[in-house]
Amino acid sequence: MERIKQHAIWGHKGTFVLAATGSAVGLGNIWKFPYITGENGGGAFVLMYLVFIALIGVPVMIAEVTLGRHGRANPVASVQKMAQQSRVSLGWGAIGWLGVTTAFLILSYYSVIAGWALDYMSTAIQGGFSGWDGEQASAAFEALQADPWRLMIWQTLFIGMTVLVVAFGVIRGLETAVRVLMPLLFLLLLLLLMYAAVAGEFARGLSFMFSFNPGDLSWEAASVALGHAFFTLSLAMGAIMAYGSYMPGRASIGKMVLTVAFLDTLVALVAGLAMFPIVFATPGLSPSEGPGLMFVSLPVAFGNMPVGVLFGAAFFILVTLAAWSSTISLLEPCVAYLTERFGWRRLSANVVIAGSAWLLGIGSVLSFNLWKEVKPLLGLTVFGLLDSATQQVMLPLGGLAMAVFVGWIAKREVLRRELRQESDGQFALWLLLLKYVCPPALLLILAGSFWA
Repeated sequence: MERIKQHAIWGHKGTFVLAATGSAVGLGNIWKFPYITGENGGGAFVLMYLVFIALIGVPVMIAEVTLGRHGRANPVASVQKMAQQSRVSLGWGAIGWLGVTTAFLILSYYSVIAGWALDYMSTAIQGGFSGWDGEQASAAFEALQADPWRLMIWQTLFIGMTVLVVAFGVIRGLETAVRVLMPLLFLLLLLLLMYAAVAGEFARGLSFMFSFNPGDLSWEAASVALGHAFFTLSLAMGAIMAYGSYMPGRASIGKMVLTVAFLDTLVALVAGLAMFPIVFATPGLSPSEGPGLMFVSLPVAFGNMPVGVLFGAAFFILVTLAAWSSTISLLEPCVAYLTERFGWRRLSANVVIAGSAWLLGIGSVLSFNLWKEVKPLLGLTVFGLLDSATQQVMLPLGGLAMAVFVGWIAKREVLRRELRQESDGQFALWLLLLKYVCPPALLLILAGSFWA
């Protein structure tokens, strides 16, 4: 439990909302959500996703922020403090360890995928999408993945951008960055939505996103919606707990979390509304294109639409900003642990953690080319193994452990003091969902990962 006392607090109450939204809003919202919506039928999937955000995502997020603000420390020390005050084993601190480790592993491969966005942003700004057809777009994407040196350059640049922000600290680095990045991200998303409404088939996109067809309901789609609702809020990876530890004591945790969940969901929905009309307006493209929707289908669409080159550049700048805000949040809990627990200088902690993540990330880079046939475990490449281990096992396991610890183990009076701004009814409802709804749902995600 020995640590260096942390004094950093966000300068403004609203900064937590921007920072946590920046952590939550990433490639999952702008890349994954639209394509899994397309693959799973549209409106019915969106409805299930919204229900799961409310019933699973929000309660777990409140629990994570509560642990962070109460502990005023890195995720490991924050959980240990709650365990100590609840007179249970400090071994529960493993929840914090799991979160920090998960964040580190995700950072290692997330920065590789984020590097793709940087590459496409560069191409878009130079007008490289102009006149592309499906064959050219596919060939360009395959050429990017086949070139390890090119991937490594973009990966290195993205890691460097992340270190540049986190090394400056909570106020000068994180707070300054999110107060600039997030409004810019929202502005670009709004511009793209307006463009889709004017240049795309907006009515078809709107109908696809929100028309409810009971025939589209399925256990498989529900499982995907449940998993994404949990993952999209950046839960159980230490980031939200670290950001919560910087939240002013006078701020209402419930209101802040609901605002973050609303903004994160809004970004996902607006991203879909900006992308699907453009896809529908381009002959030969389908909303069910899968992972290639962003890196193959959209470049074709932008390259063949009026003023598409300009808005294609805006779109990939948006994607880059979203990925950047997420990698910042992945690096912060790891750095916070080293600086608080061992007294490391912030710059040194950044270099060691980011450098190690970069080194591990080379395995993900090579998974798309030179090591494509190297499958060390379960028939998965290094990238596939890291992605599956974190997304399908470590995140739901961490969320399950957190729900059990806060819902069943932590002292109720300690939680009530931390959530003093919420009414008795709101507190009781949150605890009910955390204890009886979240654990079975997270067990379902875990079970689904082993059955898949």
